[in-house]
This record gives sequence, structure tokens and C-alpha cells, in this order.
Amino acid sequence: MKREEVPQDKSNLESAHFRELCYAVDENGEYVTEHSTGWNPKTIALDNAIQEINERVATARQRVLSGERSPLEYYMELHKMDVGILASYIGLWQWRVKRHFKPSVFKRLSAKILQKYADIFEVTVEELKNIEGKGNCA
Repeated sequence: MKREEVPQDKSNLESAHFRELCYAVDENGEYVTEHSTGWNPKTIALDNAIQEINERVATARQRVLSGERSPLEYYMELHKMDVGILASYIGLWQWRVKRHFKPSVFKRLSAKILQKYADIFEVTVEELKNIEGKGNCA
């Protein structure tokens, strides 16, 4: 794309003074860098992804509050992780982490395991156990 064709559409990131670095071709046919404030298709895709993440966090929160799941599912979604990533961070098999999503199993976790989870999610053990005061997003 030519230098003057680099998209300068409005985006949510523009308010954060974010500018993306793009490559373009100048009038001499040389590759140069050019800043872009946004591109509508990319902005729409980003907004959709953020909306989906927020919905997943809200769903996980409801499942925890209704007693279907342990708070680990909420924090995992909040921190944009999946079971594989969480398992690798805590150093346990995925099947064990999945078991910890059961409220009955979560209540019996040792202080050591709870502290590991709390450290991963950068919360206290008490915050890990009780999400009642937490909103949908951080």
C-alpha cells in the first residue's frame, strides 16, 4: 500500500494515544514506516473479541455465584487463559486443574495450592475464594 493509503480510521485505541506502525511504499517505491490510528475492519474485530471475552467472564462469574463452578474458572476467563495455560502456570496436569473447577474439590484444596493459584492471578487467597464483590471485568 502507498504511504498516503495507510488507514487513519477512528478506533478505540486512538484515545489511548496508540498508533500502529505499518509498512508502506513511498513515492520512490521504497518501503517506509508510517503510523496508523486505526482501520475499521480491525477495530470491529477487536471490539467483537473484547465483547466475547467480557461475555465469557460474565458467564463464568454467574456459574461461580450459582455454585456450579469454583472461582478458578472466573479468574481463568478474566485473565484470558485456558485450562492448558493455567495448568502449565501452576505445574499440574490439566485433568487436576479441571477437577479444581468443582466447588466441592476447590473447598478441599490445600493452602499451598490455593496460594499458587492466588499468585498466578495476582490476588489474595481470600479474594480467590470470594468473587462476590468482583465486577465482570478488570
